[in-house]
Amino acid sequence: MSTTRKHGAAVGARWLGLLAGCLLGSSALATGDQAALGNEADGRNWAAGGRTFSEQRFSPLDAINTRTIDRLGLAWSLDFPDIWNVSTIPLAVDGVIYVAAGFTVLHAVDARSGKLLWKYDPKVDPRKMRMGWGSRGLSYWNGKIYAGVQDGRLIAVDAKTGQPLWEAMTTEPGDNRYITGAPRVFNGKVIIGHGGADYGQVRGYVTTYDAETGKQLWRWWVVPGNPAEGFENEAMEMAARTWNGEWWKSGGGGTVWHAMTYDPEFNRVYLGTGNGSPWNQKLRSPGGGDNLFLCSVVALDADTGEYVWHYQTNPGETWDYNSAMDMVLADLTLDGKPRKVLMHAPKNGFFYVIDRENGKLISAETIAKVTWAERIDLETGRPVEVPGARYPGGEALIWPGPAGAHNWQPMAYSPDTGLVYIPTREMAGYYDDRGITKENWSPMGLMPVGVKLFFDDIPRNAATTFLQAWNPVTQKQAWRLDTPGGTNGGVLSTRGSLVFQGRSDGKLAAVDARTGEILWSQDMGVGTQASPITFEVDGVQYVSILAGWGGSPMLMGSLSAQSGWVGRQYPRRLLTYKLDAKAPLPVSPPPTAKVEVVAAPEFKVDPAQAERGKLTYATRCMLCHGAAAVAGGFAPDLRASRVPLDPAAFATIVRDGALTARGMPPFAELSAAQLEELQHYLRERANHEPSLFETAAMLAHFGWVFIKMQLMKYGLMG
Repeated sequence: MSTTRKHGAAVGARWLGLLAGCLLGSSALATGDQAALGNEADGRNWAAGGRTFSEQRFSPLDAINTRTIDRLGLAWSLDFPDIWNVSTIPLAVDGVIYVAAGFTVLHAVDARSGKLLWKYDPKVDPRKMRMGWGSRGLSYWNGKIYAGVQDGRLIAVDAKTGQPLWEAMTTEPGDNRYITGAPRVFNGKVIIGHGGADYGQVRGYVTTYDAETGKQLWRWWVVPGNPAEGFENEAMEMAARTWNGEWWKSGGGGTVWHAMTYDPEFNRVYLGTGNGSPWNQKLRSPGGGDNLFLCSVVALDADTGEYVWHYQTNPGETWDYNSAMDMVLADLTLDGKPRKVLMHAPKNGFFYVIDRENGKLISAETIAKVTWAERIDLETGRPVEVPGARYPGGEALIWPGPAGAHNWQPMAYSPDTGLVYIPTREMAGYYDDRGITKENWSPMGLMPVGVKLFFDDIPRNAATTFLQAWNPVTQKQAWRLDTPGGTNGGVLSTRGSLVFQGRSDGKLAAVDARTGEILWSQDMGVGTQASPITFEVDGVQYVSILAGWGGSPMLMGSLSAQSGWVGRQYPRRLLTYKLDAKAPLPVSPPPTAKVEVVAAPEFKVDPAQAERGKLTYATRCMLCHGAAAVAGGFAPDLRASRVPLDPAAFATIVRDGALTARGMPPFAELSAAQLEELQHYLRERANHEPSLFETAAMLAHFGWVFIKMQLMKYGLMG
């Protein structure tokens, strides 16, 4: 079938589906899921991460608006005392809220009362717990809830009872793949990707299954494999021409760990693909090359998985600038003509408007501080890189860093205002590959990303965050609202001319969508990076959000710890609001100004053991317990714990897995000597007081690296 005929058939089916949805009555999702997920006008349910197929995260509900917002109050709250992380985007379908907390423990909650209806724990394999922190979202289809489990399973459970219906293992035994992203459902199919490119020897793919049975339908690989073994399709053969060396031995990367968008008008799935494995292109693909399809938006035929088009945001990427951020579909009027576009703000600091019919770039401008490129050439679609950005001298200080100007916390688009609302971060990245060569590097070694590990604490002033409204037509900022801390939550926009966002200071805030003025805020008792949703039950509009400090903020040491939510004493909860509600917020401890380090003068630190322990900590502990042993989230600050002072207790927890049920994976491979070295490192960190000289030296070093980049940019230094 030609592209034109396919398009016409898809559009016709869409309008028939919308008509059927309008005629079906009160339960929009009971019989017409495809129509309901394509219906932008019906805001009763929130059945997917972006609400509808467009991923706009816009609700047509307007009972809660700029005039009534001061009446918004807490309707109820539900704490999850046995769950350590709550960063999921909830779902709300026919009066029931669904959340995945911790390692994809599913909860169904009555939206009117906050009563827990059922709970299902898929029991994650502890071997995969150490690679991530849980689930980002769920999907609903035909009475089922779909979720990815960190150990690689895709599961379907009955939405009414929580009973498991089927599961499919989407990864391979013994690999480094895992799942934290949400599946997407369309046309009776469910698609899922995976993460793992940062752990070495991972080649990314997405897999599509029958939504009713779990039978695998098709798989699409993101990067090419070993040419000697043949290519899966013409797209992989084309991609292989853009790689050099023996890239397949390190996997290549390109994981689709978060963003996927279904387009019913063209019957396509758009993939937001990940970074290279390793990050460092000099190791991954010596001699350069674009390295398709890393850091790209890739369009596939939704029925067959066949390649349609791609746009690569970072050809030959070498900074962890993945494009796994949300992709929003909209109709915009550009130069007086209607265009069907895809809007995308990946890590690299640019905002892209792409023609989703053919994948051609329309415009691209910076939304934050960017020093790796001067601009995007609109004729070629390629970035004009700054000399020195690829750290040819071995090191570079670049904006943005690996955390990105925009990460996975989703943005929202309002067709009423024509603005995109983006949670934004400005934070540099330091890249250093001095001494790392193809000969001495291994994809399964201690530095699988191909640059030196960063052992130091991340200062609290290393990043700033803000919520901004971006005009995709003019490619200019409409307003900016500075936000607290180094990370904040995703956003929701509504027809009530409001933008909701959960923040790191423990507040849920509503701002005027046209001006950015804060109109309302309320304490949640803890900070969050989760995204709010809104829905309607019995004609009443509700707003719900998960609050709890965990997930990616834990990694960033003092930058995250400044928010004051470090420790298990802070709540993880589901909060739901409606007009004129006055439920009291359960009491929770105030944020902690400073972690009290345990004094142990009797413990004599051996510097050599501490140095070896530093490497063990960075490769096994830092993801949860924070940079330089400065905890930034729910995982305990080990400098403030007496457990590392007791060798037996330390071994029981770290090596033997005594706290697996609380999210602490076992590290059975660690020897007694390594555990002792960890103890010495943790004590060294507990005793450490950074001097003014250290801070000045670090700032001077980073400053000199940046100055060198500027000199190289203007041809004043080779």
